Amino acid sequence: MKGAMPQLGGAVKESWRHFLEQYEPLRPELFRYCRHLTRSAWDAEDMVQDTLARAFVTLGCLPEAPPNPRAWLFRVAYNGWVNQLRRPRELASDQLEPAGSVAPEPRATREAAGTLLSQLSPQERAAVVLKEAFDLSLEEIADALATTVGAVKAALHRGRGKLLTPESSEPQPVIPAVLDAFCQAFNAGDLEGLTTLLLETIWVEYPGLLVEQGRRAVAEGSLRGTLFGCPSGVAETVGAPRCEVRVHRGEPLLFWWWAGEVHTLLRLQLADEQIAGMRNYHHAPEVISEICAELGLPFRTHGYRLPA
Repeated sequence: MKGAMPQLGGAVKESWRHFLEQYEPLRPELFRYCRHLTRSAWDAEDMVQDTLARAFVTLGCLPEAPPNPRAWLFRVAYNGWVNQLRRPRELASDQLEPAGSVAPEPRATREAAGTLLSQLSPQERAAVVLKEAFDLSLEEIADALATTVGAVKAALHRGRGKLLTPESSEPQPVIPAVLDAFCQAFNAGDLEGLTTLLLETIWVEYPGLLVEQGRRAVAEGSLRGTLFGCPSGVAETVGAPRCEVRVHRGEPLLFWWWAGEVHTLLRLQLADEQIAGMRNYHHAPEVISEICAELGLPFRTHGYRLPA
């Protein structure tokens, strides 16, 4: 049995590669759909990862490939989202909490559509999004929601009738001192100084790709690679990487700049005035694009996968 495990792992990886070749081109649209449903770039990225994993497993159980991959992928996402809404909303002790004091998501003008959609039932919201944002036919929407055309028409009618005008409010940001200290050490190239700011049990996650565990592994892995991984001579030409704190909708985030552009951003979990966890969105181009565009920052994306 032990000898068969590496062979099984290789077969799964090969199947996953073939799956991504067909379905990864649909990922930008999938993210946009999940973004409309969840009203959060962070939750949308998590939902995309869950949807692709569910779709990969489900596809292996189907007698034949779905005739409309996009509508089928939307159905997998919708089913997962509805199941999540049905679960009790209990906060686990190890759940990622945004750094600092976070106010409710602001009802700014650019979020008006999302605020309106939040007033709809899950089926109404999904039907309106698929029709208005993706211009799917009634038949395609029925396929994506596993329902009938008549039910889709009724959901669209009810959903459009519930839309109201949102109000506007802005949160007051709070930036923890540890984040300022992190940026100072990072910009000084002080790896040891950075390491002292990390909790011993820190984790760094690249969603869907990689997890680093422990202070030393994180310091010698992603932090050292970011600080000193530039090719020889490049830093002298375009400068070393730079870190700064920016507030997005009341939540402090870390932005890593290089050559005048944002290359990644990190969402953090803090504990005892140290950094307990980080999610690095370097390989989440839709998240980087949305957050940076909203803040008016230049950026560069790097695809969905780690370099070979």
